[in-house]
Amino acid sequence: MKDIRLKIFTPLAALLALCAFGVAGYTIIEGWGVLDSLYMTVITLATIGYGEVHPLNDAGRIFTIVLILGGIGVMTYIFTSITEMLLEGGLKEAIRRLKMQVKLEDLKDHYIVCGATRSGLSVCEELSKTSRPFSLVVLGEEEVKKFMARGWCVVSGDASSCSTLEASGIKKAKGIFCALSNDKDNAFIAITAKGLNPAVKVVTVQNEHNPEMTDKLTRAGADIVINPSHIGGLRMASEMLRPATVQFLDSMLRGQKEGARFEDIEAGMGAEGRSLGDFKGAACRGALVVALKKPGENSYELNPLPGLKLKKGDVLVALGTPEELKSLSSSLS
Repeated sequence: MKDIRLKIFTPLAALLALCAFGVAGYTIIEGWGVLDSLYMTVITLATIGYGEVHPLNDAGRIFTIVLILGGIGVMTYIFTSITEMLLEGGLKEAIRRLKMQVKLEDLKDHYIVCGATRSGLSVCEELSKTSRPFSLVVLGEEEVKKFMARGWCVVSGDASSCSTLEASGIKKAKGIFCALSNDKDNAFIAITAKGLNPAVKVVTVQNEHNPEMTDKLTRAGADIVINPSHIGGLRMASEMLRPATVQFLDSMLRGQKEGARFEDIEAGMGAEGRSLGDFKGAACRGALVVALKKPGENSYELNPLPGLKLKKGDVLVALGTPEELKSLSSSLS
């Protein structure tokens, strides 16, 4: 990004500096006003060939010669830089990166995914399908170009460094996924993330099958530790014992954007004192509320009755399409 900015702004800075030099020279040597000096500088650098604004003395003519020679060099440099960027596709790349930078700066309540591993990319695809804002942290510039072409916000750098996480918007982020292949790296990311934003939720992958590592990652700041080997074993057992259920859940995760999803929806002031039946969607089309969790409790009430009165802060586990879930969330806010 810095190289592209240099390629764009260095020629412009050189041109502005030459114009300022010309204006200052004519003002000092000839005693002209700023507008006359600027006009004379522009027509000299552009080699238009208009007549002189005022008659020049010898010192003014010598200065004009110097300005012309300097202008030829600077203009050649500018056109060469622009041509090079066009031939290499750098200008298009620069515009795309500037747009992404603006998008990154506007991110709020988003998620940060650290690492373009299988786990990290699976997280990114799910966030993209469900229209969740996120940024992806990778190491190489080639990865930046690859994933930026998919419309993702991508940051290049060491995910455990403060500068990289700040560039990803850690201070405004809602959660961070530590998906690197090394558990120690994931622990460092968790520590750094919690130091920059204590309220951020940290979910990390545990690659080693070691109970001690789970404890270390938790003490490093991870709120949730996921062991792919353990999850894989449970999945294998489920495929054997309850294949229809597993295939149903798979169809949601592997489907297109309009596929069904489970979602946490928190009740707001709009739901205070109202019955769950007003929102549940059992007798009409809409998202289904399959469970309810009260604030401060760890247990869930499965298939809550329609007559249940809701309170602000209740968390509803709902099932539906993204549009249905969005509609339910709006009615509960």
